[in-house]
Amino acid sequence: MPEIGIGIVGGGYMGKAHSVAMSAVGAVFDTALKPRLEMICASSSESAERYRTAYGFRRATADWQALVKDPVVEAVVIASPQSTHRQIAEAALALGKPVLCEKPLGASLEDSRAMVAAAEASGTVNMVGFNYIRTPASQFARQLIADGAIGDITWFRGEHTEDFYADPEAPATWRTTGMANGTIGDLAPHMVNGALALVGPIAQVMADVETVHRSRPGGAVTNDDHAQMMCRFENGVMGNLYFSRIATGRKMGYAYEISGTKGAIRFDQEDQNALWLYRREGPEAQRGFTKILTGPAHPDYEPFCQGPGHGTGYQDQIIIEAKDFLTAIHSGRNIWPTFRDGHKVNRVLAAALASADSRGWQDVGAF
Repeated sequence: MPEIGIGIVGGGYMGKAHSVAMSAVGAVFDTALKPRLEMICASSSESAERYRTAYGFRRATADWQALVKDPVVEAVVIASPQSTHRQIAEAALALGKPVLCEKPLGASLEDSRAMVAAAEASGTVNMVGFNYIRTPASQFARQLIADGAIGDITWFRGEHTEDFYADPEAPATWRTTGMANGTIGDLAPHMVNGALALVGPIAQVMADVETVHRSRPGGAVTNDDHAQMMCRFENGVMGNLYFSRIATGRKMGYAYEISGTKGAIRFDQEDQNALWLYRREGPEAQRGFTKILTGPAHPDYEPFCQGPGHGTGYQDQIIIEAKDFLTAIHSGRNIWPTFRDGHKVNRVLAAALASADSRGWQDVGAF
C-alpha cells in the first residue's frame, strides 16, 4: 500500500486528535493511502519533542516552515491557532501539498478569501475540519433530507452551546482575547456549517452578539460570550441559531431541529449516536418521534463497530475526517467541505457581526 508522509502543525488538543486519527484511519477504513506520521511542529523544541514521543512521529520541529518545506512531508494538517492558518496554508499549497485546516478558515474574512484563492490556484486538495457534521447520525440526517423523507423543509433551529466559561471567575486566557477566539469565531462556525449542509446557503441574517462577562481574573475580555441569529436561507426557509460558551449545564450542545411538510428531525450531539425522526403518516394515534440508534446501516459506522447502538465517539469523527482527506488526495478530487465551503461559513459570520453593529438585516452576498 502506498504511504503518505503527514506533517501536523500544532500538538495540543486538536493536534493530538489529528495525530491519533492519522494513526488509526488506515486500520479502521483500510484507506488506499496509509498515513505515516512524519513530523510534528509545536511552539518550542521541548514541546514538539514531547508530542513526537507521545504521538509516534518520526521527527519534531519548532519551525512550521521547516515542516512545510520538508520533502518527506507530503500533506499538511493545520491544528495551530487561527492567526497562523493563512500563512501556513499558503506556503503548503504553493508547494503543491494537500492541506487539511482546522476551522475557522483563518482569523478573518480576508484570510479565508486569500486561502480559497491560494487553494484554487494550486489545484491541490484542500479541506476544512468541520468534524461534528460527520457523525453517522448527521450524515444520515442529510440523506433523509435529500431523499425527501421529511418533505420540503419549512424551518431550522440550530445551536452550539457549551459552558466552559459559564463561571465568571474562570480566569482570562487566550480564548478571551481576539474575535477569532470568541464564540462567533470558535463555536459558531460548526453550527453555521451544519445549517449550510442540512438546509442550504444562507441569504440574510439578523444577529445580536454579546459579551456577558467583560472582565475575568487576569484581564479584560475582548471577544463575545454568546450570540443569536435569525436567518433566511436562499430557498426561503426561516431559521434561527444560537451560540454560547456560557450555557450553564451544556457540555456539547451541537443540536438542531428541522421541520418539513412530511416530517421532522431532531439531533443533539450530547447523544450523538441517536437521531429522532417524525414521519407524518399512519394513524394519528400512532404518530410520534422515533429514536433511531446509529448502526452499520448508517454512513461511516460499520468500520468502527458491527453492533448497532454500540456507538461512535468524538475521536471517531476526526478519524472519518482523516479518511475523507486521504480519499481526496488519492482520487485527486476534493471532498466537502473545502476551503471554499469554510469561506462560506466565514461570510455568514461576518454578516452576523455587521448585523449586530448595524442593528439590522444584512445580506450575506455583500461579504
